[in-house]
Amino acid sequence: MEYVTIIFRTLLLYGVILFIFRMMGKREIGELSILDLVVFIMIGEMAVIAIEQPKDPIFHTVVPMIVLTTAQIAFAYFSLKSEMFRRLVDGSPTVIINNGKIDEKAMRKQRYNFDDLLIQLREKNIKNVADVEFAILEPSGKLSVFEKERGKKETPSLALPLIKDGVIQEEHLALINRTAAWLIEQLKKRGYEQIDHISYCTYEDGTFYIDEKDE
Repeated sequence: MEYVTIIFRTLLLYGVILFIFRMMGKREIGELSILDLVVFIMIGEMAVIAIEQPKDPIFHTVVPMIVLTTAQIAFAYFSLKSEMFRRLVDGSPTVIINNGKIDEKAMRKQRYNFDDLLIQLREKNIKNVADVEFAILEPSGKLSVFEKERGKKETPSLALPLIKDGVIQEEHLALINRTAAWLIEQLKKRGYEQIDHISYCTYEDGTFYIDEKDE
C-alpha cells in the first residue's frame, strides 16, 4: 500500500510542479534569474521530501509550493514595474570588452576571471580576444559577444539602451561619452518632453530608436 501512495504522490507532485512552472512564465534554463533558481530548488526539495515521507499529509507540501508560486509571481510583477527592484534581484548586464579593450575592473567586480572569459569565447568559436569588439556579461551569466567587422573603417558602436522603462541609463551614456543632459536635449528636439513616457531608447551611428510606453 505504501508503494501505491508513493506512486500517487509522485504523479500528483509532478502535475503540480508542471502547473507551477507554467504559471511562472516562459524562460530558457540558462536565463533563469536568482529568484527563479531559488524557487525551483526549494520546490524540488519539497517534492523529494514529500515523496520520501508518504505518511506526511500532502498538503504540507502543496501549500508551501503555492505560497512560493504566489510570491514569485508577485516579485515578477514588481520587477516589471520597477527597474530598481529588477536590478536588486536580477542584477544588470556588464560590459566586459568595450571597443576591443578588456575592462579588468568590471571583471573583478563581477568576480569573473580570464579563464571564464576565454572559455565562453571559445564556446562561441572566438579564437582571439582581438577579434571581439564588445562582450557583455548578462545577468544570467551568459556572455553576449559582438565581433569586429572586417574592413569596416567607421568607429564601431553598440546600441546599448540609453533609457529603459523611463529611466536614463547613466552607465551606458558614459560608455559612449555622452551625458544625461545631452540625451534630454536630443529627445526634446525630436518632440519627446517626458523621459518617463519612454519605454526604450537606443542610439547608434547618429540614429535614435525610441519606443514610447503603451497608454
